[in-house]
Amino acid sequence: MRTISVSEITENIKEMCIEANHFLSEDMQDRLKTATKEEKSPLGKQILCQLEENLVIAKADMIPICQDTGMAVIFMEIGQDVHFEGGSLEDAVNEGVRQGYVEGFLRKSVVGDPLIRENTKDNTPAIIHYEIVTGNQVKITVAPKGFGSENMSRVFMLKPADGAEGVKQAILTAVKEAGPNACPPMVVGVGVGGTFEKCALLAKKALTRPVNESSDIPWVREMEKEMLEKINHLGIGPGGLGGTTTAFAVNINTYPTHIAGLPVAVNICCHVNRHAVRVI
Repeated sequence: MRTISVSEITENIKEMCIEANHFLSEDMQDRLKTATKEEKSPLGKQILCQLEENLVIAKADMIPICQDTGMAVIFMEIGQDVHFEGGSLEDAVNEGVRQGYVEGFLRKSVVGDPLIRENTKDNTPAIIHYEIVTGNQVKITVAPKGFGSENMSRVFMLKPADGAEGVKQAILTAVKEAGPNACPPMVVGVGVGGTFEKCALLAKKALTRPVNESSDIPWVREMEKEMLEKINHLGIGPGGLGGTTTAFAVNINTYPTHIAGLPVAVNICCHVNRHAVRVI
């Protein structure tokens, strides 16, 4: 059994909130550079160049890469041989978010009640997903999620007979309806299977997979490739102003489901697709 103080969790999450909002992950930077070189539309290429310039300025001046610093989504993969001490783990996670957004001068975008809408002034509470795994380590993924793209996400409760073509059509429908509102080029996270809520979680987590990594399931890998090509032929392009780069990647996660259902979720993220990962 390994003991970890919750204060260590707080400190790491604070740093990760600041890191994710100021520095684009290496896989996303590489994909942006490639897209800039390959974009066929002059206007699209100009927009991609501006996005690259934005990253340089943000790094040099230590300002957020996007003004919407998002609602903090935290994935906690906790080894079953870990014991936490020093207080509540959930309180520690939220304290890390609070410190990160306050000390990092990040925009506070969370309201305490969905209808009364009074700002909590520290971007808490976070959305926290816990998973118990083997081992004695804790893997933390911090993924700030802006709502321009979040609002464009969809869940489709398909019939089993809809099959692979139904899944593909659902993905294209969500992307077409999102259009420029998701701040393309986008990353498209897809969840297939499970239940109503499970497919949405699968799609959300798919966004944290590096865009240069494909699924290890053959049919999923082929669908990811096919859908990326089809999405990039829609003509939406960078900033929604036309071009050949509408998406950087399509990441699909799957899970077993009921004989009577075929749930599909499409969770879209904008061109920054922020996430920071640490293992403690």
